[in-house]
Amino acid sequence: MPSYTVTVATGTQGRSGTNNSIYITLVGTRGCSQKTALDTSLHDDFERGSVDSYPITVEENLGEIVLLKLQKKAILANDDWFARYVSVRTPGGDDVDFPCYRWLVDDKEVVLRDGRAQLPQDEKTGLLRQHREEELEMRRKAFGWTWWQPGFPMSIDAKRYRDLPRDIQFDTDKGLDFVLNYSKAISNLFLNHLAHMFQSSWKDFADFQKIFLRIKNNSSEYVMQHWKEDFLFGYQFLNGCNPVLIRKIGTIPPKFPVTNDMVASSLERGLTLDQEVKAGNIYMVDYEALDGVKANDTDPRAPQYMTAPICLLYKNTEDDVLPIAIQLAQIPGEGNPIFLPSDNEYDWLLAKMWVRSSDFQHHQTVTHLLRTHLMSEMFAIAMFRQLPAVHPVFKLIVPHIRFTIAINTKAREELICERGLFDKANATGGGGHVQLIQKVMKTLTFTSLCFPDEMAARGVDSEQELPAYFYRNDGRKVWEATKSFVSDVIHVYYSSDEEVRGDPEIQAFVKDVHDNGMRDFHQSEFPQSLQSRKELIQYLTIIVFTASAQHAAVNFGQYDWYAWIPNAPSTMRKPPPDRKGSADMSLIMATLPDRGRSTWHLGAVWALSQYQTNEIYLGIYPDGHFVDKKVNASIEKFQKTLKEIGNGIQARNRELKCPYSYMLPDKIPNSVAI
Repeated sequence: MPSYTVTVATGTQGRSGTNNSIYITLVGTRGCSQKTALDTSLHDDFERGSVDSYPITVEENLGEIVLLKLQKKAILANDDWFARYVSVRTPGGDDVDFPCYRWLVDDKEVVLRDGRAQLPQDEKTGLLRQHREEELEMRRKAFGWTWWQPGFPMSIDAKRYRDLPRDIQFDTDKGLDFVLNYSKAISNLFLNHLAHMFQSSWKDFADFQKIFLRIKNNSSEYVMQHWKEDFLFGYQFLNGCNPVLIRKIGTIPPKFPVTNDMVASSLERGLTLDQEVKAGNIYMVDYEALDGVKANDTDPRAPQYMTAPICLLYKNTEDDVLPIAIQLAQIPGEGNPIFLPSDNEYDWLLAKMWVRSSDFQHHQTVTHLLRTHLMSEMFAIAMFRQLPAVHPVFKLIVPHIRFTIAINTKAREELICERGLFDKANATGGGGHVQLIQKVMKTLTFTSLCFPDEMAARGVDSEQELPAYFYRNDGRKVWEATKSFVSDVIHVYYSSDEEVRGDPEIQAFVKDVHDNGMRDFHQSEFPQSLQSRKELIQYLTIIVFTASAQHAAVNFGQYDWYAWIPNAPSTMRKPPPDRKGSADMSLIMATLPDRGRSTWHLGAVWALSQYQTNEIYLGIYPDGHFVDKKVNASIEKFQKTLKEIGNGIQARNRELKCPYSYMLPDKIPNSVAI
């Protein structure tokens, strides 16, 4: 009688083992085995991290094994079981791998395909086509669309984290609860004595150092020492937490009436302002998106203020980018002066602090939350709804976006909805963040998520013109490496553009994003279909890059740049000045966040900047979704390229006073991780 050997691997994460009974059924082209209990009397089976083998004897050869059914049944108590993979050795000595990487809960049966990726149009049997359809039908019931807020990209239809499908919940509770991490941060940073001191102002900048000296690192200390200097103010538009707004301009806009006389003393080449503009040396950052956004009014005892500044920047002869004019509101006029480096020290410093506070608001809500977290969640929902596990594109992108839904749901549930930390201490709390996203969504475009296109649109794609724009330099290398890897994988499975056009699942995936994820935002030009391998490669590169490199670039530097609170105030407690000569140290201290809100700020940016335990970094694919040797060779090539990029970045950083490491491949988590 033919005998098969079944090897079962249990997950290595906490609570992944089970004491329940596990049953298996082999489905081949010639027949099926009986449902068989997998168990031995020698030791406990299916323990965490275990790899156990079992013989399965059948009456006749089953032919090619095409499906495998797993079922868990409770004995005394029901406990979930995480199966990594099942491998079947046939009577002829061939090994067939069945990736699982799923939780088995209750008594439900899970049906697995072998690890070979397959396009839907290439399925040879009705049984396998039926399996694809049944898997997607089940997924669509579990992954519904809804609005978190009107005017947002669509989110998962689940009010609470525990309502999510088990397979997309975190494998471990460690690092899951942001509020718990925040509480740990307050304790670790020795800030407990400040947590309840709302409305109590700091005395002066030296007063901030009393807590800062306990929590500094090399980068944050550099910021503390140089934050007042114009060169570091400008440098942050290139390599800080929000390096996505600086734009080269071809003319000074009418709403920002800067004259040559105002800035002549800041220009170094002997050219007029107009000539410097034509020479490509003038840049601008405009926070127009913040205009009209309601400032936080949740605490009537402590009014908070926002504005929408415009900042003019000059690339000097040493390629530093320096601020040369700041207007704190969008409409010019007598009550909206243009502040200059030639103004008195406190006027200029306060104007820069207003820009930095506005940058903080834009970064947290738009650059970080909307453009990485919410975009990745939208792609993830559509992926689960439209791509079965056997599809090569599912295998390619699932490691990058699998947990984004869980992260966002947990954040919505705990950080914003229940605990109120965001509302208390951030200028866009109390609904301002909702208003801001609704406003930005009206202009968000698909091409703005494409790294090289976005750089070109802002006129900052030339390394000769802005050589110290390390976010761009490193990001471009990581983008090209990622795109090359995606291209290699796509060319393994799609031999022509016609195969892309003829793939109903990939077309349904793209259409679901367009019709549902970006519902009511069709001006964003998200594609409704894909016509070529080139288009598919770009689409998937955007997904992978957004969830990995882009998120890393705008998330993990928060503690470095925001720990010194005067450099990035999370809120301002006095309105922006409407005339020159009104600023002094007393006004600045009364404007900066109070001690209690400073505590929230430090705890939040510390928690957000932490890497998770056992983090998986870009290029590492420990889950065996792919079994194709060509794809595994492409993964090795990708890893080699990323290592070379990392070596180059580290060599450059050794020569820098302020190293840029946020695009180091071994510092880029594979997916949105926090």
